[in-house]
Amino acid sequence: MAANGQSNGGSARTPLRPGIYAPTMTFFNPDTEDLDVPIIRKHAVRLAEAGLMGLVTMGSNGEAVHLSRAEKATVTRETRSALDEAGYKDVPIIVGASEQSIRGTIDLCKEAAEAGGEYVLLVPPSYYRYAMDEDALFEYYTKVADGSPLPLILYNYPGAVSGIDMDSDFIIRVSQHPNIVGTKFTCGNTGKLTRVALAVDAKTPKSEGSGYMAFGGMADFTAQTLASGGSGIIAGGANVLPKTCAKVWSLWSEGKYDEAMSLQKTLSKGDWVLTKAAIPGTKSAIQSYYGYGGYPRRPLKRLDGVKVQAVADGIAEVMKVEKSL
Repeated sequence: MAANGQSNGGSARTPLRPGIYAPTMTFFNPDTEDLDVPIIRKHAVRLAEAGLMGLVTMGSNGEAVHLSRAEKATVTRETRSALDEAGYKDVPIIVGASEQSIRGTIDLCKEAAEAGGEYVLLVPPSYYRYAMDEDALFEYYTKVADGSPLPLILYNYPGAVSGIDMDSDFIIRVSQHPNIVGTKFTCGNTGKLTRVALAVDAKTPKSEGSGYMAFGGMADFTAQTLASGGSGIIAGGANVLPKTCAKVWSLWSEGKYDEAMSLQKTLSKGDWVLTKAAIPGTKSAIQSYYGYGGYPRRPLKRLDGVKVQAVADGIAEVMKVEKSL
């Protein structure tokens, strides 16, 4: 493992800091479904202003599977440009860059670097699920790490990859590669996160450790990630509730555990509404409370008025907190 402030060649890059990160939504013109670049830029700056430590483009929430390679590069490039112009050059961008082959993934990592990304987030290949045993996955990650100009963050998300669930022994083993600098645990397994964070000496708010980042993958276990020795959260809910997520994080980091857990309960209730409503619901929540958001690309469905209101009502309690911060 290498400290995440260094690249393969030793050149400096923006370090990943403990705290909250958002996998940003990709916004589209509601009529043409073309990229809505002004809104993509606006959203990135709003999240940085709310105190997030970094952004992820082309993650699951970014509808990467619905975009061309040129569009993916545009989203990352415009996000980087918007952050820089707003004075947030210290907010790094992690880019989802997964392909099914080693060669294709390395190519996408190179394109992510050219577009302004500083790290890549990679789910394991899963189309040929029968062939993806531990040896195949080990080769995939280590060979991509050898060829990628950007450091890798492993993305453990069984629901998106035909049930592939990398265990702690595997993650610890593959993370010895010097160009693998973190893991995102969207599996929700805090025991696994604890074991990995301990074994790799993960960075925390109180310790630089090895520089390795152990990320929780959902807002509803923000405090639990800290209690498990984690480094940060990459949470879709942070698109809607960035200040609340950051407040839970700061309260726990300051040792205000009772306050943190009280707020975590409110956050968890609201985040569950967003989780169930998925991308269409998260976009509708942004539309309801921030005046932009729109719809996903088809074939993802657009919510009808009743469902839009149900999502807005379901997060009303936590949005009162969000607006107060």
